[in-house]
Amino acid sequence: MTTQTIQESGTAPYIAAVDLGSNSFHMVIARIVKGDIQLLHREKQKVQLAEGLNDELVLSEEAIERGLQVLRQFADTLQPFAPQSVRVIATYTLRRARNSATFLRRAKTLFPFPIEVISGQEEARFIYQGVAHFEHFNGRRLVIDIGGGSTEFAIGEAAQPLRLSSRNMGCVSYGKSHFSQGRISARRFSRAIIQAEQELEPIVSSFKTAGWQQVVGTSGTIKTIRDIITGFGWSNGAIELEQLLKLRDYLVKFDHCQQLDLPGLTEDRKLLLCSGLSILIAAFQMLHIDQLVYIDAALREGVLYEMSDRMQHMDIREQTMQSLVTRYDIDQAQASRVRATAMALFEQVKISWQLDDEDALLLGFAATVFEIGLHINSSGVQKHSAYILQHANLPGFNQEQQNLLACLVRFHRRKIRADEIPYFSLYDIPVVINLLVLLRMAVLLNQKRRDDFLPPLSAQAGVQQLQLQLSPDWLQQQTVLSADLQQEQKLLKKIAFKLEIPALQDLLCQADSGNTTDV
Repeated sequence: MTTQTIQESGTAPYIAAVDLGSNSFHMVIARIVKGDIQLLHREKQKVQLAEGLNDELVLSEEAIERGLQVLRQFADTLQPFAPQSVRVIATYTLRRARNSATFLRRAKTLFPFPIEVISGQEEARFIYQGVAHFEHFNGRRLVIDIGGGSTEFAIGEAAQPLRLSSRNMGCVSYGKSHFSQGRISARRFSRAIIQAEQELEPIVSSFKTAGWQQVVGTSGTIKTIRDIITGFGWSNGAIELEQLLKLRDYLVKFDHCQQLDLPGLTEDRKLLLCSGLSILIAAFQMLHIDQLVYIDAALREGVLYEMSDRMQHMDIREQTMQSLVTRYDIDQAQASRVRATAMALFEQVKISWQLDDEDALLLGFAATVFEIGLHINSSGVQKHSAYILQHANLPGFNQEQQNLLACLVRFHRRKIRADEIPYFSLYDIPVVINLLVLLRMAVLLNQKRRDDFLPPLSAQAGVQQLQLQLSPDWLQQQTVLSADLQQEQKLLKKIAFKLEIPALQDLLCQADSGNTTDV
């Protein structure tokens, strides 16, 4: 299906999800029809990014170039799409690579859509959502997805995930470490299975306690194993441990993966079969799985459904924030005051600073949870708050959104340490600074924690500059606030940002005049 025919197939909104996996890059194009997803077009390109990740977690130039080449192709297909209609998700390899920023910077020059690197738990959540929306099931189920660099596990009911985990074991990475150059032996299988079992050990108790009535497998690795087993006539479609062990015993008769000629095994899967089978055997044995069925839905379908929800103003990030508010017993009245002030200032400066709705959303989230660290201690609350947000599982947030949230909260008061502001691929530093200034002003102006405290606010913005208009009579009565605003001017000046408050300047001039005596 060509891009032209996709664009001509109706008037319903078009969306696209791109999955930058460790083994393959996938692209799915769909349209939203009466709230449901109608798939129109799929593309898959083998990249094997994880193959280029060395022991020091540095991605090779060859792997980077392979990935960029595929992004060039995808960019051509997606050329008619608006940026908000495309979501690009990067998983294990770009999550782990120490030089992932290099890949992201170079990708920006040829691929016009932002690339979101997500956490392992977020990856597991998307996979579960893809399965849950693809096929309804009455009961609790376990979902397993074996990727190139990691394997995701999720337990949930209906559309609600209950347990999420991402383990650092994948068919490409295990292929490199246990079946190097495609060599096969019983000893290699044994080592791979034992290592996978060790990797699974930390989650076994929690997952078995949660329990399930159905086990679902997704991804190309599990599909290939199912196709081989059914091709041999060992199964009618469901996978059981006995069949997996039988396949392992069959494979050890061969010395090399290239010798394999099995039903359902494509050429590009030969080097991944043994490692993927080892991981699946370990999962069956450790979790005591009786039977697994394959479903043709995964991360990218989950991304599409969440995009559809956002377009209908159902953003899971709102639920995540409310969950944090409840869990950490945040002072909701104060959070509301700060958020209202931040939003009032945002509306007045957004055009000058070229801020958008997503920036407003993240600023509002930061204002909602800036005091989350009070749960630990009021001293150094900004550091405690940032730590919680940096390390918490935040469904709906990619890694950079989570980092930005933590950064805004970390520097909502006291000194701003520019060298501690992380590198962002999705956000320009001036935008980060501008959002930070708005949050700081909102917190500072609401220090009395009163609903009737603030007068009407007026703000104007320029490049690295904010002018705040306050009533001189009102400010004259707020001696502590006036001193704090003077201090804030000095702190912002250290990061080359100018905060102008004419009413404050007038008060200082009056004070200087009153202190002058005739000689």
